Amino acid sequence: MPKFFYIARDKTGSKIRGAEESSSQEEVITRLQARDLIVVNILTEDKAGLGKSGTAVKSEFRPRHYGITSYDLVLLCRQLAILLGAGVTILKSLDIISKQVSSRKLYNVIKDLTKNMEAGLSFHEAMTKHPAVFSDLWVNLVESGEASGNLAIVLSRLAAYLERNDSFKKKIVSSLMYPAILLFVGFGALLFLTVKIIPTFATLFEGFKITLPLLTRVLLGISSLIRKYGIIFIALIISGFFALRGYVRTKDGRRIYEKIKFRLPIFGEFFRGLILERFSSEMSTLVESGVPILYSLEIAEHSVGNLVIADVIRQIKDEVREGKSLHQPLEKSGFFEPMVVQMIAIGEEIGELAQMFKRINSFYQEYVETFLTRFSSMFEPIMLIFMGGVIGIMVIGMFLPIFQIATLGGK
Repeated sequence: MPKFFYIARDKTGSKIRGAEESSSQEEVITRLQARDLIVVNILTEDKAGLGKSGTAVKSEFRPRHYGITSYDLVLLCRQLAILLGAGVTILKSLDIISKQVSSRKLYNVIKDLTKNMEAGLSFHEAMTKHPAVFSDLWVNLVESGEASGNLAIVLSRLAAYLERNDSFKKKIVSSLMYPAILLFVGFGALLFLTVKIIPTFATLFEGFKITLPLLTRVLLGISSLIRKYGIIFIALIISGFFALRGYVRTKDGRRIYEKIKFRLPIFGEFFRGLILERFSSEMSTLVESGVPILYSLEIAEHSVGNLVIADVIRQIKDEVREGKSLHQPLEKSGFFEPMVVQMIAIGEEIGELAQMFKRINSFYQEYVETFLTRFSSMFEPIMLIFMGGVIGIMVIGMFLPIFQIATLGGK
């Protein structure tokens, strides 16, 4: 049977190295876990880097990439939850994780967290020194976990939230990928016909002394304009895009842009659903982790990613601070549907607010996924009909003079 070399930690955090003969890596892991060991690394004999003497050659830690991806953060959170749940101290947990992260930047962040905690800062205080990596949601949940002594449980909930959020984003990107490719290919085909095919017909028509039909003249004019001034058009479009993006990045511009999004026909409700999905997901995680409702609203206000809903949340937070129940300012804002307001009211009444936010989140996730599925399935035939119509007009416009020439030749 093959031999597997492993590195593991016991509950005190002490490192243990050894080897096991087994038919599979999974069986070795099961054996080690039965001995209350946390597996750090496990390699087959051919990959363990053995020298001639049979001893393992120490390999240098080499992260595979520099930046920090969402997957890196999910893995960090999940590993911390498992290690802390097994009784390993936070500093030893960070030391274990630092030896196997894939990101060079995250490795440096973990080392800095360790340094600051050794200097006397708490975990959440050390995290505040890296706002680009750890959001307010991270910091406040960790603070709540530290205060209650349930950091492992809180981190496990945070990891579940991050995993759900990451999976949801991937579903959205996947649903929009096909329509985007279809749109790109379609307009690429139209551009090719306009720039390459129509000029060929134009050269052919120059040899005939006939008055071209209006449709043909329009198509030839469009083709000529694109070939002569195409670079200028592209430059203007790119400049306009960057100018618009710069304006949208300003506070006033972003607010106007977001209001326009919510007022769009059909898509306005979709954008609203996206925002409410994120809001309910964050609120369910925060409330379930024991964060007070006012702090939860404040965190959601800063992390929801939309100025319009941030203003709404701020107003709701102020009214809750005055002593009102959460569902009352929700209803007053006009942004939340009656169903959401009623579910929150019931959740407050029976003391299951976190569960109600979870159910609201599930509803909006399903709504967004259904919308994207229907949009993707409807976009294809609409795009094909549009492309077929435009190409058909081009073909008719180019062949009308040929029919005209054939008619004259017949006379």
